[in-house]
Amino acid sequence: MVVIDATDSYGLSRTKTTPAFGQPLLYPVSMQRGIFITFEGLDGSGKTTQLRRLSSWLESEGHKVVTLRQPGGTALGDRIRSILLDSRSEDTLGTIAPLAEMALMFADRAQSIHEIILPALASGAIVLCDRYTDSSEAYQGAGRELGSERILAMHRAVCDNLQPDLTLLLLPSLESSLLRARRRNQRSAQQKGTDEGRFEREDDDFYRRIYHAYEAIAAREPQRVTAIRDDASIDDIQARIREIVAARLGTTVS
Repeated sequence: MVVIDATDSYGLSRTKTTPAFGQPLLYPVSMQRGIFITFEGLDGSGKTTQLRRLSSWLESEGHKVVTLRQPGGTALGDRIRSILLDSRSEDTLGTIAPLAEMALMFADRAQSIHEIILPALASGAIVLCDRYTDSSEAYQGAGRELGSERILAMHRAVCDNLQPDLTLLLLPSLESSLLRARRRNQRSAQQKGTDEGRFEREDDDFYRRIYHAYEAIAAREPQRVTAIRDDASIDDIQARIREIVAARLGTTVS
């Protein structure tokens, strides 16, 4: 096995490991400047609200913060998002195959890494991302039953194995998450004429597989993933997230 240290065009140190023949090529990334934090969970788990609150708090503490969502956040990503999430997409495009869905998710992710995440990390920012590859492992790997290995192999190939420094996984009860998500999408459709409920049309078994996949990811990677599992108030969860992030930054909550 050959190990080559290199610095990419964004000033981020990468260690390229060339394995024995026939083994997958891995690209572990060591981010020397910025910090990459992802939020995960079912739709309706409260992750987007908590990301916004964390961003405001970090900025008030003097940090440079860049926020984004996946899919979306770039011109290409927003086009992909409209295809993948709009419940009317398949009326005009036909059924989207699970593998096509996975490939589009990773196309969006690769673009956001190139266009937003790596430049922000190189500038020293804290990057807060609403969904990342854990979502693909849960939704496409488990929900669509494509399997984790296929998703993780795509992540290595398409994302150069770029991993978050910290993942905040919000796991309130499955029932409460689904109820909030479906109510939110109904309000959005009525008020704004937008409908991002394509996934919410799936049955409860689909979401049980996703929920259990998130639990498995948290158990597999406890150093990276911190799971918040209860149905506490928004303010209580916000306080817990601040404590977790402050500890990772080596500071205290003010």
